[in-house]
Amino acid sequence: MENKENEYVDFVVTARKYKTLLTEKYKNRKMWHKPFVGDVISNLPGTIVKIYVEQGQEVEAGQLLLIHQAMKMYNRIVAPISGVITELDVKEGDKITKDHLMVKIQPK
Repeated sequence: MENKENEYVDFVVTARKYKTLLTEKYKNRKMWHKPFVGDVISNLPGTIVKIYVEQGQEVEAGQLLLIHQAMKMYNRIVAPISGVITELDVKEGDKITKDHLMVKIQPK
């Protein structure tokens, strides 16, 4: 009986093909899914310092939404697309984690 656990697999990196064994950590990893274009997600844990918009408001791409403080830096969070804010899941003073959905924008 053949042991399928230790089989080599083809792995393509920058148009080059390699044969490798996959680690258990790689096999059990959480799959990445592209977020919706209107989702504004925190890249770092931090604190919401100031909010410039409210739910139901129309925003333009590049418009300032809020200020997020992380690692002693103040980050200007801007709208990735034009649309209407359907969710505003933060308030001033909130401490948020990495990957927290802060704002959801529905395209026009």
